[in-house]
Amino acid sequence: MASNPIVDMFRIKDLRDRILFTIGMLLVFRLGAVLPIPGINVAALSAFFSQQQSSGAVGITDYFDFFSGGAFSNFSVFMLGVVPYITASIIMQLLLMVFPKLKRISEQEGGRRRIQRYTRIGTVAVCLVQSFTATQFANSIPNAMTMQPVAFTFLSMLTVTAGTIFLMWVGEQITQRGIGNGISLLIFSGIVARIPNSLWLIIQQIQRQDLNPVFVIVVFGIFVGVIALIVYEQQGQRKIPVNYAKRVVGRKLYGPQNAYLPFKINPSGVIPVIFASSILIFPLQIAQNLGSRWEWLSRLAAWLHPNGAPYVIVYALLIVFFAYFYTQATLNPIEIAKQIRENGGSIRGISSENMRAYLTRILNRIILPGALFLGFIAIIPTILQAVFGFPSQVAFILGGTSLLIMVGVDLDTMSQIEGHLRMHHHEGLSKRGRIRGRNL
Repeated sequence: MASNPIVDMFRIKDLRDRILFTIGMLLVFRLGAVLPIPGINVAALSAFFSQQQSSGAVGITDYFDFFSGGAFSNFSVFMLGVVPYITASIIMQLLLMVFPKLKRISEQEGGRRRIQRYTRIGTVAVCLVQSFTATQFANSIPNAMTMQPVAFTFLSMLTVTAGTIFLMWVGEQITQRGIGNGISLLIFSGIVARIPNSLWLIIQQIQRQDLNPVFVIVVFGIFVGVIALIVYEQQGQRKIPVNYAKRVVGRKLYGPQNAYLPFKINPSGVIPVIFASSILIFPLQIAQNLGSRWEWLSRLAAWLHPNGAPYVIVYALLIVFFAYFYTQATLNPIEIAKQIRENGGSIRGISSENMRAYLTRILNRIILPGALFLGFIAIIPTILQAVFGFPSQVAFILGGTSLLIMVGVDLDTMSQIEGHLRMHHHEGLSKRGRIRGRNL
């Protein structure tokens, strides 16, 4: 009789502890997402957003809520989510490429720890800027503050910055002591938490005849199809055969072996989408929150509105850029070719001198279609709003960044659970005992 993989997950003590720890940390995150910062009038805040549901500003607020799981519109202690940390990480990765001295520091013993420390300091700086702009946005909401503006600004910046740093710590703890990637799971849980409200909004709009039920059925059919395509694309691989000659290790003689070098069609996963979104959120939030003071910032916020063509174009280009950037940072053809040669390996039909160029060409060929696919999926919310008239809260859930993150994080977490189950000689989550990749 075949065992139940769900039961097996909780029979293994180490895996059970990791899953329960992850769930506990995610519950802490959801609690903080509804806990307002000191000095904010929750009733006035709720009334303001209720009156402005159809305005462009709320559309931008919904976009901020997307990454914070509704924490931004609540003006909670976690209102910035983990976006400042992601932004600081991107800036640090770019600096590593630009400044060779910084790159050498990262390669030294203890260098990664130093770079991580610099990233955390950068996170604090980004938090202070974004929290300041958020307090200025609160100034434009009638009766939103219950204390003096200066005191509210100082206390809010301190509270929100502390909240983001705490979330950064929670993400690191989940990665080390839980299951899955902590930062990605925090974003994932925020998106999932908004699904019930989005479904209820669809029902209300159908009842008011603001949405055609036929359109809703069509969109949900597209939604299922896109999920299948994302899964297929995430699991797709290009396997390069590598032949290893006879070699002596110690006193043992190893015969010739045939192996494969697997290159995923999308090696960077959902990282380009998260990076591109975080980079755009930073200037967009500053422009939207300070737009009432400076007209040019107001024009920039309107130009970068998530439903506009300029935003979609910039967003798609950033996704393609980060797909190449992250892949080059994690899959260096020079290092891969060096490791193959040092272990006595060779690629059939490719000389040792041309191995690096061959691997680079293969990577470039598979990254481009994967990046274009990510860019196409990312603009689905704009299509849903323009063609079918779906509200932004629902469109963000049914496609684009949210869908890529949900599927990508789910596959990554399932893969880790799969590894723990197989390590303890249990069947995996899939029927064949493993989550298979697609050969291309």
